[in-house]
Amino acid sequence: MASTSVLLVSLSLILINIITLPLLSTAISSCNGACKTLNDCAGQLICINGKCNDDPDIGSNECGGGGGSSSPPPTTNNCQPSGTLVCQGQSYPKYTCSPPVTSSTKASLTLNDFSEGGDGGGPSYCDGKYHANGERVVALSTGWFDNKSRCLKMIRIRASNGKSVTAKVVDECDSHAGCDAEHAGQPPCRNDIVDGSAAVWNALGLNQDLGVVPVTWSMA
Repeated sequence: MASTSVLLVSLSLILINIITLPLLSTAISSCNGACKTLNDCAGQLICINGKCNDDPDIGSNECGGGGGSSSPPPTTNNCQPSGTLVCQGQSYPKYTCSPPVTSSTKASLTLNDFSEGGDGGGPSYCDGKYHANGERVVALSTGWFDNKSRCLKMIRIRASNGKSVTAKVVDECDSHAGCDAEHAGQPPCRNDIVDGSAAVWNALGLNQDLGVVPVTWSMA
């Protein structure tokens, strides 16, 4: 009987400890953990295709890179998200900054229609005009746009195939706002975007169906 009593007491203590443990909250996922929104991921990780991974916009390297060509190596720039914006159930980081501009600044080239009724919504921010798809024009992420300081200036864009082209900065690819009529319902841009017209893509010999390609750029 004594041994039975000791066993019952031990079991009771174990049950009490389990019951008094704090309830686990929703887990914060680490590298490659499952996620639905940016808030599901730990530290500077972001939710990419349902898994937490390094943020290519800020060069975080908590997951060790993995050798993917879409993630640039870690940098020393201190550009951090300034918050998040939820669009149609998806969480997007907001930025007011971009990586430092150099003689060969890494960027992601996207495709934009600057004409009236096109992807860009309203007229271009720099000159208040729409631009035909045959014009070599671009929009830059908020940090690179730098409060209109690069308006109507020429930049040179270089593709990995060796081709380069100059284009005029006519608009901002807003990294801090979006998902409204002013932005044609588009979410905030990443902070490393050069948003080019069809003429820019054609001059670089790029397939527009790709949608996004890595490039470098500098002031012309």
